Amino acid sequence: MAQVQSSSTAPIPTEYGGDEVSALVLDPGYATTRAGFAGEDVPKSVIPSYYALADKSTNPLFGDNAIHTPQGGLSIHNPMSKDGTVEDWETASKLWEYAITSRLTNAKPSNPATNGLNDPENGDEMEVEMEALDENEKSLEEHPLLLTETGWNSARAREKSIQIAMEDWGCPAFWMARSGVLAAFAQGKASALVIDVGASNIAITPIHDGLLLRKGVVRSPLAGNWLSQQVRLMFASSQPPVPLTPHYLITSKSPVDAGAPASATYRTFAQPPTASFRALQEERVLTEFKESVVQIWSGPHRLSSQSPQAGISNEELLRSQPGKPFEMPDGWNQVFGVERYKVVEGMFDAKAAYSDSENPAPTAAQTLPALLRESLNAVDVDARGHMLGNVVVTGAASQLVGFLDRLNAELSAMFPGMRVKVVAPGMSIERRFGSWIGGSILGSLGTFHQMWISKKEYEDHGAGIVEKRCK
Repeated sequence: MAQVQSSSTAPIPTEYGGDEVSALVLDPGYATTRAGFAGEDVPKSVIPSYYALADKSTNPLFGDNAIHTPQGGLSIHNPMSKDGTVEDWETASKLWEYAITSRLTNAKPSNPATNGLNDPENGDEMEVEMEALDENEKSLEEHPLLLTETGWNSARAREKSIQIAMEDWGCPAFWMARSGVLAAFAQGKASALVIDVGASNIAITPIHDGLLLRKGVVRSPLAGNWLSQQVRLMFASSQPPVPLTPHYLITSKSPVDAGAPASATYRTFAQPPTASFRALQEERVLTEFKESVVQIWSGPHRLSSQSPQAGISNEELLRSQPGKPFEMPDGWNQVFGVERYKVVEGMFDAKAAYSDSENPAPTAAQTLPALLRESLNAVDVDARGHMLGNVVVTGAASQLVGFLDRLNAELSAMFPGMRVKVVAPGMSIERRFGSWIGGSILGSLGTFHQMWISKKEYEDHGAGIVEKRCK
């Protein structure tokens, strides 16, 4: 194992010293990939992790325009698996490079003989050593890279990540950090219980003195995408069923009364996009619905429990509350009452979840209260109180109205007599990009410069050094 360079000693000329240029922070997720320079408040590059393939093409297309513009035969894919780790490394590396080079740095140079900047008649006379060009001019050769990862990322995946950064991109230095640790760091916490509610997973990560307690890391699929599926099932079970028509199919629409059929002109295609494209566009509508209508019962107790004050169930109590209206892209609209609470209750109470033959109900062990209990029971009893006093919430799906109140109520009921304090940024951007912001702070610290894995260390020790250095 290479020795850690002393902060009081000048770096060896062949090793990265850390002071010359800004480090890049890359935070890949299932829904979006975030990238930016260390020391900045928010990532400058936020692109979808989804990519498109045109009909009969194998070249991936990245960015919002590529995946949201309807074309015949266009299909949508994702290089990440549903557990938040990389499944397709070839496409993932291209996606990450696009996230960085499209907004932050320059892309790799192209062949001067064929880039359109030289006259064709002179092309034969121009001799270019392209192999040397590719080898000497990499896309990130001037920027060290800090890459975030899940708490359950495998050693093989970590080694593949440093291999891409060092060999394919030419980074002078590299570091990997757990997303939960960085989210805690963004809130100024060295020890915390981090609850990350993302698109594909809820992850509970206990952190002690800046180190991840692996035995306490638990996760569940009851996150943003699962909630979207719950909304779909709620729409399908309504009488009459709620129509779900994405924006790209609508040419024009006329106002209609609540609950009345839509009055719209629909767009037709000679060759329509694939079902995967429509599913992604429907997800955009479902996201609008979740952000503007869905609300979590704040407690105490479950939504189906009896209200001590009113003598009726909490669900019946909510029926007397005003609903929230929502209009679909085709003009269909309705006021949603207690249903907007029921679609998310399954995250806390498995019996309350919607289900059908293709979407089985979740198990009790997958619910958020069960995850919290499992994670905290795996932590030393002496540290448990400190964890409960430093509960850090991050992730875009945690911004549902009522989530923090319900979380506080669940933890207080689970551990009576113990002080519970939930820490969550009030600003939407800070909640969505918690891990990236933590990486931005870490990568810009002068005391962190000695921690980087340099190019020379990688060449001397191989990809296995990431397991030894990045704990």
